[in-house]
Amino acid sequence: MKNLIFCLLIVFTVHFSNSQTDPINVIVFGAHPDDCDIDTGGTAILLARMGHRVKFVSLTNGDAGHYNKGGGALAKVRIAEAKEAGQRFGVEYTVLDNHDGELMPTLENRLKVIREIRKWNADVVIAPRPNDYHPDHRYTGILIQDAAYMVIVPNIAADTPPLKKNPVFLYSEDSFQRPNPFSPDIVINIDTVFDQKIYAMAAHESQFFEWLPWTSGNLDKVPKDEKERLVMLANWRSSAPNKTAIATLQKWYGEKASEVKHTESFEICEYGKQPTDEELKKLFPMLNTQ
Repeated sequence: MKNLIFCLLIVFTVHFSNSQTDPINVIVFGAHPDDCDIDTGGTAILLARMGHRVKFVSLTNGDAGHYNKGGGALAKVRIAEAKEAGQRFGVEYTVLDNHDGELMPTLENRLKVIREIRKWNADVVIAPRPNDYHPDHRYTGILIQDAAYMVIVPNIAADTPPLKKNPVFLYSEDSFQRPNPFSPDIVINIDTVFDQKIYAMAAHESQFFEWLPWTSGNLDKVPKDEKERLVMLANWRSSAPNKTAIATLQKWYGEKASEVKHTESFEICEYGKQPTDEELKKLFPMLNTQ
């Protein structure tokens, strides 16, 4: 009996030590403050709860995304909202000082991206695909693609030590069909953290309750009450998984896939490390606990 207890203590100690000393490092890039939240918020919460490290990076400061505010004053609002959202998600949140609507895939911005990935010692990098209605979104995707190999090249951005291995680069989900539709390799069940995701997203008040309703002509329909706003936001972000997502859910969750209501999906980029299914389970350990 003593030997059994001793062995169990060793297993627990090793597991606890590994989970604490070897966290998975995930960095998510978006064009604007709130983009990472929409695409990866639920997955980020799940990873953070398990003791892993997640960082959101907005490549612009959001200083153009409003109908009656702009410039430095709006940027301060957007940065403060991102900081609050980061606390609610349990992630680190960085906003780079590029103008909203003016992001370009320059060498300077590529080097910024490379440094961010290296400093985070990233195992996984998530970003939008480079086909989107918004030029900032497209160029964010291009910048991350352009950084995918360079993060391991010592003579590029030589002031920041290169990674020893190439991360897995993933695309976040979108609905654009040309030149090719999004094809999920990983679909995460976020049902247990969906409410927290909505609450965290709601920190971006200037976007979800002002700017975006204004662009759709629905500003007058935004409720004043905080609880009603959360319901509105949840209804906007709540959509059943499509057929492609369901098929991928079945791969990872088996019979439980039919019960899932809220998901986040990711496609493996060809430019980074090409992981096996077992490696993906290690990078997304929630796939092993469902």
